[in-house]
Amino acid sequence: MRRRVYLYKEEVTDDKLHIWSVYVRLKVLTEGGKDYANVELGQYNSTDNGGYTVNDIAGRTIHSDGTIIPFTGKPFEKLIERGQGYKEMAKVFTMPDVQVGSIIEYRYELFYDNHYFYAPKWYVQSDLYLRKGHYLWRPTNEQLISKGEHGEQLTSLVAWAPVLPKGFEVKQTRPPSANSYEDGPLTLELNVHDIPPTPDEEFMPPFGSLSYRVLFYYSPYRSVDEYWKNEGKGWSKEQDKFIGPGSKVKDAVKGLVGPADTDEQKLRKIYAAVMTLDNTSFNREHSTAEEKSEGLGPAKSTDDIWERKRGDDDEIAQLFVAMARAAGLKAYLMRVTNRDHNVFVQSYLSFGQLDDDIAIVAVDGKEQYFDPGQRYCEYGHLAWKHTIADGVRQIDGGSALAETPGEGFSTSRTQRVANLTMDEHGVVTGTVKMTWMGAPALSWRQSYLRGDAMGLNRDLRTAMEHLMPGGMDIEVTSIDNLDDYEKPFVVSYDVKGPIGSSTGKRLLLPVDIFEANAQPTFPHDKRETAIVFNYAHQVQDAMRITFPAGFSVESTPANEQIPLAKSAAYGIKVETTATNVTMHREFDLGIIVYKVEEYPDLRGFYTKFETKDQEPVILKVGVQGAVGQ
Repeated sequence: MRRRVYLYKEEVTDDKLHIWSVYVRLKVLTEGGKDYANVELGQYNSTDNGGYTVNDIAGRTIHSDGTIIPFTGKPFEKLIERGQGYKEMAKVFTMPDVQVGSIIEYRYELFYDNHYFYAPKWYVQSDLYLRKGHYLWRPTNEQLISKGEHGEQLTSLVAWAPVLPKGFEVKQTRPPSANSYEDGPLTLELNVHDIPPTPDEEFMPPFGSLSYRVLFYYSPYRSVDEYWKNEGKGWSKEQDKFIGPGSKVKDAVKGLVGPADTDEQKLRKIYAAVMTLDNTSFNREHSTAEEKSEGLGPAKSTDDIWERKRGDDDEIAQLFVAMARAAGLKAYLMRVTNRDHNVFVQSYLSFGQLDDDIAIVAVDGKEQYFDPGQRYCEYGHLAWKHTIADGVRQIDGGSALAETPGEGFSTSRTQRVANLTMDEHGVVTGTVKMTWMGAPALSWRQSYLRGDAMGLNRDLRTAMEHLMPGGMDIEVTSIDNLDDYEKPFVVSYDVKGPIGSSTGKRLLLPVDIFEANAQPTFPHDKRETAIVFNYAHQVQDAMRITFPAGFSVESTPANEQIPLAKSAAYGIKVETTATNVTMHREFDLGIIVYKVEEYPDLRGFYTKFETKDQEPVILKVGVQGAVGQ
């Protein structure tokens, strides 16, 4: 059910007047929709105003009976996000006396610096239904000079990357008397109607890049290929200036590697060395004041990073490339899109859509990918958000667009083993051992970096509580290999509690205790978006329950293998003796992207094996059994 709806929304950007204005007319349909009484000023960040100042705010709340309450307040600062060493604030104002059925109407203007010109971003689709929308931009007709890390360039072209539904397009107009760019200003305009809200589905693509939108930019380039070739070459040259390697990095490498070391041995030693550095992206960035008190400014080269023994994730990746080069290896930097929240759009001519740096090194003539900026990432692997990700990489003499490789399902493996003993009342006592490899191990380790040992222990216990039947007492007894990223991350638990349900002379037990609380992965019949899992993975379960005299196995789920073409597989096997029942279960997901038309088969596969997971083991209680007494 819709909680609110945009009746009308308008955004106008005028570069001649240096104004960006917004008008909104919104109707509140439910109690939850009243949240939209708080209005965040778009394109405004109070930590760095981006050249914007708030010029004017006006608004009113119109009740369903026609009563009008005008807005008379002022904007205030609101914390949007806080992280290690930073916080992001926003300007917010609150509409008065908003009720279910009210119409909220407001407008505001933001002025930006007269020395700057901003190409707008029209985010046409949001979590609200849009009945009608109007977007307009009047770019300047002045000849602009863009100043960036690659020098000054004449910027005379307006370009855009549209993602719009069929039937809508950006229209360009000029005054009738204008014959050329210099003769008259250009106006770009978009009118839309009946735009649905962004879908809210399980395992969606990162919709921050795929929702309906138009992203504009001033550009000196006349083609996509020209932009990425020239800008990429400039980016590569700038990176090489920082990377070097310089004398300090070279001296450090001489002390790390030996002349008889193979390429593989050299690189492993270098990787281990950079992994010991203080990665400020995962703990706390040193403030400008702290750096100044230590006589330090911004790092000018990888020599500075090595000497300080700290840097952010990108700087550590750059240092790794420098050290590999100092060891005589061919090494390159690659800047990629973070697949966790973004999708690379080649037609959008902006390096801003590229997030993180990784490394590519030729080892014995074959290129391998490394992610040294991701603390605790295993040697020779990438964090999942950097796999199958597009970006720009260095090549000899320039750069090229490229895609990173994916990883097999067995790389990211979770093993769950339970050894339980049940008493005559149906209460089990025993141990659980969890082993994580690849992506899930990296996630736990980095979570620890952002918190502390007490928080990690709490999160591990909570995660197990979500898996196990309700009422279980769970205690973390050991944590192994937390800092050793080359080994699996292993956690042991002691557990105790009831796991079955009694029906007279029978006791029903979960066939897989780790799936006792599982909910359907895909509960909906229809699908609007593609399905994208984070990474290929494997889950292996083993469970043994030993029961006392007086109990016997009446029935167990039949052994079964369930495949999904060549992309996924599930298998379960149950064995019994006179005193115990043992279950082995394996789930493999080898492909992470499924088209909408593949959804019925994917959903059918999940429904089938998830139903199988809920089939019980049935124990028969003899005269000596006393379940529930």
